[in-house]
Amino acid sequence: MSSIDWDTAVSVAGRFSGSHPLADTYHERRYGLEAAEHVARASEMVEEETGLSLPGAPVVGVISREQWVETNIMAFTALLAPLRKEGSSSSGSAFGGKLMGAELGAVLGFLSKRVLGQYELVLPTGDDEVGDTVFFVGANVLDMERRHQFRPSHFRFWVALHETAHRAQFTGVPWMREYFLSLVDDLVTSGSGDRMRLPRLAAKLAEARDNGEDPFDDTGLLGALASPQQREVIDKVQALMSLLEGHGHVVMDRIGARELADLDRMSRVLTTRRQNVKNAALMRLIGMEMKLKQYEMGAAFIERIEREASWNALSLAWESPETLPTLAEIENPSAWLARVAS
Repeated sequence: MSSIDWDTAVSVAGRFSGSHPLADTYHERRYGLEAAEHVARASEMVEEETGLSLPGAPVVGVISREQWVETNIMAFTALLAPLRKEGSSSSGSAFGGKLMGAELGAVLGFLSKRVLGQYELVLPTGDDEVGDTVFFVGANVLDMERRHQFRPSHFRFWVALHETAHRAQFTGVPWMREYFLSLVDDLVTSGSGDRMRLPRLAAKLAEARDNGEDPFDDTGLLGALASPQQREVIDKVQALMSLLEGHGHVVMDRIGARELADLDRMSRVLTTRRQNVKNAALMRLIGMEMKLKQYEMGAAFIERIEREASWNALSLAWESPETLPTLAEIENPSAWLARVAS
């Protein structure tokens, strides 16, 4: 398997992330001073709403787009470190490394302009320690507030609710982090030594061209390069992330509906923002459609379970990896209920 060209990833990410006039200003620094207060308030409410424990207090920070990209590249570097020894110096391997670096850089650069917050327990810090950090990308949060005239205290608290819900998932469900990292490990190691990745992509592109079809599904280039074994793992990852994103989204809206008079408008704006993304061709190439679908599919799953059973029925998903919904069950919540509640 080709080693990712990290220099290419950083370079491409920088071209996509761009700059923002509110970055590194007094407004961003002031947000940094108050962010921990929003997280502390959100933590109490999320713990009560979900029944999941939130021990201690995380490190809270307001960071730049560049820092967000660097943090995620460091995490990817740590995750993929075991494969470095397998990298080859051949031209084909070098090309593959640049290709994967460009894809990763495009994803991170594109996301760095859109992501509002991120919880950092699930990824390694690179020094064998487990982080417990909630980050907010200051320029993006400030941009949303200014552009849509949101009340800053309301919007920042609402965003904190979402990231705190993710913290509850990974601290309140004891096996969740290890399970998530095992999926990442499976995805990486199942591609180890796979010399057919690029020939497989070339064949798929040629077949799609001959048939006048789109060569990419919602997993983008990652899915096109994946072996059948990796596709199975991708399905598990997508199912898990749909559940976690949907759960986080529903939790933030349930609490927000009680606490924030302007919740409906903020929610409509963010929903429209996810649906009306420009650069559709790029979205399909880098697999961002999968990310956007996770919100929609996951929220629909959570709401359907609550209608058919109860909000408390969702606790069945946290019992073990075996009770998590599959991708097919995310799309058919009744089937998940029938399996785990029997």
